[in-house]
Amino acid sequence: MWIGFGATLAVLLIAAAGALVVFKPWTAEFRHGGLTVAAPPAPVKPFPQVAAAPSDAPTPSPAGVVAALGPALGNPDLGVFAGIVTDADSGTTLWSQDPSMPMIPSSTAKILTTAAALLALPPDQRVATKVVDGAAPGELVLVGGGDPTLTAQADGKGYYPNGPRLADLVAQIRFSGRAVDTIVVDTTAFAGATMAKGWENADIPGGSIAPIDSVMIDGGRLDPLVEYSPRTATPALDAGRRLAAELGLDPDRVRPGKAAPDAAEVARVQSAPLRDRLRDMMVHSDNVLAETIGREIALATGYEPSFDGAVAAVAATLVKAGFDTNGVVMHDTSGLSTEDRIPARLLGKIVATAAQSADDTPAGTTARTAGEKLSATLAPMLDDLPVAGATGSLASRYVTQNRGGAGWVRAKTGTLSVASTLVGYVLDRDGRVLAFALMSNDRPPEVSRPALDAIAGTLRNCGCS
Repeated sequence: MWIGFGATLAVLLIAAAGALVVFKPWTAEFRHGGLTVAAPPAPVKPFPQVAAAPSDAPTPSPAGVVAALGPALGNPDLGVFAGIVTDADSGTTLWSQDPSMPMIPSSTAKILTTAAALLALPPDQRVATKVVDGAAPGELVLVGGGDPTLTAQADGKGYYPNGPRLADLVAQIRFSGRAVDTIVVDTTAFAGATMAKGWENADIPGGSIAPIDSVMIDGGRLDPLVEYSPRTATPALDAGRRLAAELGLDPDRVRPGKAAPDAAEVARVQSAPLRDRLRDMMVHSDNVLAETIGREIALATGYEPSFDGAVAAVAATLVKAGFDTNGVVMHDTSGLSTEDRIPARLLGKIVATAAQSADDTPAGTTARTAGEKLSATLAPMLDDLPVAGATGSLASRYVTQNRGGAGWVRAKTGTLSVASTLVGYVLDRDGRVLAFALMSNDRPPEVSRPALDAIAGTLRNCGCS
């Protein structure tokens, strides 16, 4: 037995020794799973460049586009569908389906609002929010000028970048030395109803909209930093109450009213420039900004600052610029109303005009044609469109499906329970800019959006000459 045990022990020791020789647990190779770790690569310096689409890119043909889009256009998930694809350089229609049929645009209506704003307003226009003396001693009036981007955040960083700060109004009031016990809120800069035809009251707690008052804090959001935060049903009065609270007053000492025309100004803050507010409106599809900017257009063009006046002002501005607005029926300037209608033809035409070839006229000359001037005026719109798979309302799209369009498709999205739309442009495989307007109605967006994305993604991968 003892001999046997010793023999067995010897075998175990030999086996163990063999294992030690094979696995070498004290070596670096063993600690890293038997792999040798390579030295890190030398850093590579990026050289980002933005280049214009080549002027000699092959011209796409209608037959080539139709052939490429065929399978995507046959998708039944598109529902009631209309659309148009245009070669931006030549203005040639490459494909269309019912382009003049009025369709529910959802938020692609903001294309019209943006175009009209660029045509009617200076890009550096700002909107003021003021505080003036009231009619009675101890009374101040908060006068809304139409800016919903005021913020009460302690660090001044509210939902809207570079929005004015309530704290600055408070500081100016205190510096004035006025004794204050009452805040009056004047919203008479806007006229008419605060909710549009075709809007649902449920969209207020749902976070899509707030009643359109001429003064708001963070667009009426109850959570100032959340895009689709529930909104308040009384944004102007809430702004007055917050001002009162910051001044140490009882919020119950806030009421609606009107400032005297000659009231002395006590404090003033201003919005970010229009160009910044248009960007925020388009990238994040902000309905409140769209409605307040619509009223800016109305005031600048002689219309009433109301829903009806803003709609009329946008339409008149586009007609004056030469756009065909036949078939357009709008009740707001954001596209939230389910009763809005716009043909794909108009949306596609606006984007194609903005995307026409860059003007080669030397700086300092006035030799531009009317068409070149119009294109140059609308061109900033292109930079405001979300990027597929990267920014704004397109950030989550082209990520798992239709990935070939990621980074190339730039478009304004539109989403309602009964409609999904996509309007923008893409550089095709040959380097040609194609403008498109794609509109699906009568299908839920979770079904129709991938079908729309597939069409735009196909355009990106199209060598359609």
